[in-house]
Amino acid sequence: MATVCIRGGAAASPEWAAARESSSDKALIRRIAAGDQSAMRALFARYRVALYRWLLRLVDDETLAEDLLSEVFLDVWRHAASFEARSSVSTWLLAIARCKALSARRRWTDAELDEATVSTVPDTVDDPEVILQKKNRAEALRQSLPRLSPEHREVIDLAYYHGKSVKEIAEIVGINEATVKTRMFYARRKLAELVETK
Repeated sequence: MATVCIRGGAAASPEWAAARESSSDKALIRRIAAGDQSAMRALFARYRVALYRWLLRLVDDETLAEDLLSEVFLDVWRHAASFEARSSVSTWLLAIARCKALSARRRWTDAELDEATVSTVPDTVDDPEVILQKKNRAEALRQSLPRLSPEHREVIDLAYYHGKSVKEIAEIVGINEATVKTRMFYARRKLAELVETK
C-alpha cells in the first residue's frame, strides 16, 4: 500500500490524506462564508493553477481563462455559504468553472464568414459625432450614479456593471425579486432625471 508523507515525517494512506485535504477545503469554505479573506487566499492558492488549466483547455484563450478564473473565485466569495458539501470542494469549483467556460463559449462563438457574407453585413460603426455623444452620456451616467441612494446604486451597479440578473441581484442583496424590480425602476427614473439636468 502506498503512503504519503505528511508534516512531521509521519506517513499515512492516500485515503487518509484525501480525507484530510477534503475536510481542510470544507473548513476553508466555512471560513470564506464568514468573510475570512485569508481563507479565500488559501483556497485560491490551492486551486488556481488547476482551475486555470481546466479553463484554458475549455476556452483555448489565455486572457479569457484568466478572466473566468477571477469570476469563479468571485462566485466562491459571494456564495460560499450556499456550499452544501454534497461533493468535494474541488468538484464544486470545477463545476463553477465549467459553467462559466460554457457560457463564455456561447457568448463568444466566432462564426466563420466567407467574403460574400461579410460584404452583406452593414457597416454600423458610429461616426465621430455619435461616438462623442455616447461618451458624454456615459460620463454623465457615471457622474450621476453616486447621487443615487445606496439601495438604488447597488442594484444598478450589479445589473449594469456586473451583468447580474434580477434573480441574482435578489440573492446577492438578500431581498425578493419584486423589490429588485421596483428599485431598478426608480433608480433608472432618477438616473434619467439626473442625466437630463446635466
